[in-house]
Amino acid sequence: MRPFVTTMLLFVLFFSLNTTTFSQSTDSTMPRAAITSKTIVFIHGLFVNPQCWQEWKAYFEARGYTCITPANPYHSGHPADLRAHIDPRLGKLSFEEVVNNIAKLIDSLPEKPIIIGHSLAGLVVQKLVEMNKAAAGICIDGATPKNVLPGLRTFRTMWPVINPLKGNSTFVSSRKWFHRSFCTTLTLDASNQVYDSLCVPESRNIPRNTLFKSFAKVDLKKPHNPLLFIGGEKDIIIPAKLSRKNAHAYWDKNSITNFKEFKGRCHYICGQQGWQEVADYVLEWLK
Repeated sequence: MRPFVTTMLLFVLFFSLNTTTFSQSTDSTMPRAAITSKTIVFIHGLFVNPQCWQEWKAYFEARGYTCITPANPYHSGHPADLRAHIDPRLGKLSFEEVVNNIAKLIDSLPEKPIIIGHSLAGLVVQKLVEMNKAAAGICIDGATPKNVLPGLRTFRTMWPVINPLKGNSTFVSSRKWFHRSFCTTLTLDASNQVYDSLCVPESRNIPRNTLFKSFAKVDLKKPHNPLLFIGGEKDIIIPAKLSRKNAHAYWDKNSITNFKEFKGRCHYICGQQGWQEVADYVLEWLK
């Protein structure tokens, strides 16, 4: 199995090499995007559902925003119930379906919203901004588009999910994988509590699509509405340097593209102790 895994990783790297781009954006201590929209759509990433945004929703609603937390298809419900009763349609769910599901919601809103996405949903944010569906986008520990090359660490961590030998079966995280990958800086007991309250089964095809489907490309030369990329120093699924690389891949010098790294944060950056500091930064950037 090891030679097969190595071959697949090398293939993915080769497949992606011809799409790498160059940066024209810069970091800033406290940039501000001056966004007037008062509607926020929070988009959840892989392995969780909208319950992961409950505290963020309350935080921004207390500051005058209308907040919406939609579920991706087949992700609605209590996580424990979703783990116990896996929807048979989940395994075939695609990245494009996830994006279009949120785009349809946005089209029904009275104003163009701010969109905030974590993990895989960071790439959903990039696609929706490219489609001019958002007043601004915030990508927190976000997955990269097909034309921005991830590192081997990301591939190694995500291999149990994207393994092509698993076909259209759903991925159900073990507590061990969840701790080592998602809640890296937490104690095992704390990680297990997060697992019990938030972890859901997931489609393997969503992350696979970001590697091989043309829809997962983003036009990085196109002018766009403001984008903020946030990375966690201790994240091993999406290392902070990959989030920085993603931000710096945009070319248009007249578009706002900023990056901020938070020290000591793992992939569970939106829920671990100190999440309010991240939310505070986002709030200030929007003003």
